[in-house]
Amino acid sequence: MRVLVIRLGAFGDVLHAMPAATALARAGMEVTWAIDRKWAPLLAACPVHPIAFDRRDWADVRRAVRQLRAARFAVAYDLQGLLKSAVLGWLSGAPRRVGFVSSFLRERGAGWFYTDRVTPRGTHVVDHELSLVGLRGGEFPLPAGDPVAGLPAGPFVLASDRAGWRAKEWPAENYDALARRLPVPLVLNRPDWSLSQLIYATRRSTAVLGLDSGPMHLAAALAKPGVALFGPTSPERNGPYGGTLTVLRAPGAATTYKRTQEISASMRALSVDAVLAALQPCLDTSSRNPTRT
Repeated sequence: MRVLVIRLGAFGDVLHAMPAATALARAGMEVTWAIDRKWAPLLAACPVHPIAFDRRDWADVRRAVRQLRAARFAVAYDLQGLLKSAVLGWLSGAPRRVGFVSSFLRERGAGWFYTDRVTPRGTHVVDHELSLVGLRGGEFPLPAGDPVAGLPAGPFVLASDRAGWRAKEWPAENYDALARRLPVPLVLNRPDWSLSQLIYATRRSTAVLGLDSGPMHLAAALAKPGVALFGPTSPERNGPYGGTLTVLRAPGAATTYKRTQEISASMRALSVDAVLAALQPCLDTSSRNPTRT
């Protein structure tokens, strides 16, 4: 049976949808994934057929819709819960279009385009999306990545210091202070790395230090040891999946999801001492934590 999975982006969200799409393929479905062209390299090792397009290019969108309609899907699963993703499912021509109940949608109008509405189980978004397709699983099939020049030859900690909005970030001066105290080099991932290079660098790292952002979710998908710093967002819903990363969050931190451009007080409350103490066991035991393939 041909099915369509819709998760256009972004980085961490595509990773969170991967177990659901992979579970469908393992169950014998022929899976097509509609995705923003920017994130399509993440699917290089996933058992799906990607239809990638630039949603800002109307000619590219029309081409993608023609491809989707020609595939004659039996079911379209909207894992994104936005109007644009729900409309895309409707435009695909799939007679069954499955999405979340309105209380779990980011844009409630998306529900108008579904034939089936599912109340998700579990707390984490990965479990929500697995419940949408009615399956269980936990696979993150990711490519090996492309080599990056300049990485340390020996152990190092890979850190991600940027997030989708500034409220989720940790002060820049803290990375400098942490680097002076770590027993191994601290490498900040670079904005000019490709997705494939970031995957390679994450695989090579001894441990990671991440924020609530795509690179941290990539590290979790690869089962890397390390630490994830959380402040204004909920680690129960959006935290690292799989249990290899330790979450640090200040006591009493309020969950707001407000996209402010000032670092949250709850992120400033996470001290260098606390982060160093949480990272140290990862450096001691990292050899016993192989990455997922």
